[in-house]
Amino acid sequence: MTGRLDRIALRGLRARGRHGVLAAERELGQEFIIDVTLFLDTAPAAAGDDLTKTVHYGELAEDLVKVVEGEPVDLIETLAQRLADVCLSRELVESAEVSVHKPAAPIPLPFDDVIVTITRSRS
Repeated sequence: MTGRLDRIALRGLRARGRHGVLAAERELGQEFIIDVTLFLDTAPAAAGDDLTKTVHYGELAEDLVKVVEGEPVDLIETLAQRLADVCLSRELVESAEVSVHKPAAPIPLPFDDVIVTITRSRS
């Protein structure tokens, strides 16, 4: 279904959160980076140059940051699901791909990033 739909992508959204299983992660927090791709039909918006017929990505970004800054969870998989729920709360969005980056994950080896990516669709 996503093959015939348009995409709106928001990349590199940064917010500080307290997610993780370690006490230090909960106390100190760390930066998370969010990427989302929304799948929807943007033709009606383009035809009428009408913001109400698409997704306001500025408002979406604010709502996603509220989730990251909000209630802590142990797993970034859980955080990704909550972010996907925010994306799908937009009426026009058919499906969403969400990536949560945790570049400061507590791994005692050199690494660039930890990323969980999920795709969710309307049921």
